[in-house]
Amino acid sequence: MGSSVEQTSSMANIIIPDEWSEAANTVVSAASSPPVTFVCGPKNSGKTIFSRHLVNVLLERYERVAYLDTDVGQTEFTPPGCLSLAVINRITADLTIPCLKTPARCYFFGDISPKRDPTMYLKYISALYDYYEKEFNTFDLSGHTALPLVVNTSGWVKGIGFDILVDMLKYISPTHMVQIRISAESKNLPTGGFWLDERDDASTTLIEISSARQDSLKRSVLVQKDARLLRDLRIMAYFRQCFPSEKDITTIKELARALAAHPPYEVPVSSVKIKHLHNEVPSSEVFYSLNATIVGLAVSSEDNDHLPCCVGLGIVRSIDTLKKLIYVVTPVPHNTLEKVDLLLQGFIQIPNCLLQVQGCFSPYMASNVLPVN
Repeated sequence: MGSSVEQTSSMANIIIPDEWSEAANTVVSAASSPPVTFVCGPKNSGKTIFSRHLVNVLLERYERVAYLDTDVGQTEFTPPGCLSLAVINRITADLTIPCLKTPARCYFFGDISPKRDPTMYLKYISALYDYYEKEFNTFDLSGHTALPLVVNTSGWVKGIGFDILVDMLKYISPTHMVQIRISAESKNLPTGGFWLDERDDASTTLIEISSARQDSLKRSVLVQKDARLLRDLRIMAYFRQCFPSEKDITTIKELARALAAHPPYEVPVSSVKIKHLHNEVPSSEVFYSLNATIVGLAVSSEDNDHLPCCVGLGIVRSIDTLKKLIYVVTPVPHNTLEKVDLLLQGFIQIPNCLLQVQGCFSPYMASNVLPVN
């Protein structure tokens, strides 16, 4: 991995510069085992690509790698609006393609930015890191070894976003902090251990690298991504899982019609609690607010933190207010759905391209229902 020749992904024109390879090798060869690496930097600097590359390099030494995804707007393994801890056991051949994966633990934040509730956002991240410490950062008698951890972050590095990063760094205390910097210096984070107080133990290895996207003058070239489009694609890919992979669904219109015709689960109102995140809804408007929306399907927690674990997302296709039944379309398996006792509604929306197909997700449609129990 440390050769002088720049490495190119075999399936896409992604160049991994020597500087990035050296940074990844520094993490992997660290005396502290396993390393906990915090990756940060401004938007479009390449944090996710570097994190994927680092995971691949770590997998050459470790059988599994833990991945803490804190970017609710551009998630790695889950639909948007989720915070998750995943465990990866195979190298990713194409660094450009994210893939859906069932995480070891997931929380539904319900928004694409921490802005509405930074306190709750940090509480979820702390809980995910605690879960990693408990489940994956210990050695046991059966020979299971601790896993390295990669923490990927969003590109919000100014104002409250900066304060959030500082709190995350203080809580996690990583062994390595990789900061990716771009040519627009005003958009970068401060250099050095900017989150450390004088009394803090500066034991973190600091690594600063440049964005890999550069022009002929070696200036960073920011590739503007259509964040909204990427989120919609992630949501559609998630609900595509409602159907067998061999089912012929190749267009958005076909997916919309397939979802509209798919037998929903029949969920009695009495079996679940409904919680609205980031806003309050009058009790008389609860059903109207839920109809034709995406909800987090969660299981109440008995842990001390009382944070409900999210097992997936569902589309509330219709509600029968007389029978007190909620009809939910979801790829979550039946045996998992039986445990769900909480519906979380945030601001994650059904992509408009699905709603624009005539006849799809009509209000209060209650046909072809599949009972949960």
